[in-house]
Amino acid sequence: MATRLSKVLMGAFPELRYEPTAKRVRASVGGNVVVDTVQAWLVWEPRRITPIFAVPEQELLAELAPPALPAASVEEHAVAVRRGEPPTSLDPRTKFGKHTCAGEELDVVTAGATVPRAAFRPEDPDLAGYVVLDFAAFDWLEDDEEIIGHPRDPFHRVDIRASSRNVDVALDGVTLAKTHSAQLLYETLLPVRYYIPPSDVRLDLMEESPKRTVCPYKGQASYWSYPGSGQGGNIAWSYDRRYPDAAQIHGLISFFNERLDVSVDGVLQPRPVTPWSRPSPPGAL
Repeated sequence: MATRLSKVLMGAFPELRYEPTAKRVRASVGGNVVVDTVQAWLVWEPRRITPIFAVPEQELLAELAPPALPAASVEEHAVAVRRGEPPTSLDPRTKFGKHTCAGEELDVVTAGATVPRAAFRPEDPDLAGYVVLDFAAFDWLEDDEEIIGHPRDPFHRVDIRASSRNVDVALDGVTLAKTHSAQLLYETLLPVRYYIPPSDVRLDLMEESPKRTVCPYKGQASYWSYPGSGQGGNIAWSYDRRYPDAAQIHGLISFFNERLDVSVDGVLQPRPVTPWSRPSPPGAL
């Protein structure tokens, strides 16, 4: 019997997973290098959707110490890995301090600073000799390139394809974009995104938002809101130009099809259910 590959990937979310990477990985804080290694592993703690780096403890250029401060509570941001199922997996908004496997939290001590609970030593014997580092606590390089958000997942793919199909985007009956020159972005386990030239977007009806987010595959996103609707907060975004991998969408604008009515060649598309389905008020971060 054939197996759908996405079900295999989704079925592994409850497990502790790892994969070696051939990249040179460096982390620093306050100008002090914490690790420089070509022996890093990518680790997904149980229920985590995105990976984080584990590095050989013997290659650390900083000290590890028992935590000096008590652990803070960490809010879970859980999502369903399959549509229609209850939330089970933790998305990237869930901070490092929410550990879902047994292990020991540690402070990272450099010459210039102590980073509280920024390391985690899993108890799993397959990860013996490795410590996991809090991505948000450090500045990171893969080879000689900056990475942001979280490490790139080798099993996660972003494909961009030009399309001449007619794409219409509306909210509360008001057309906000209409194009036949979209770039379609296909990303593993996520809905297709329609990136539209600004000339085909009713930017006169929209307001720039202070909201910023980062994606390790596409860069930093700036947002727009549509104040004409209570559902219009932060509904559209555009990425900066830091990653040549995403050059086809630089300067283009996409909308959350979870919250708007998107028609393709006159056919209204179903609204997907994702962590971004819930609206935010205009101007909200």
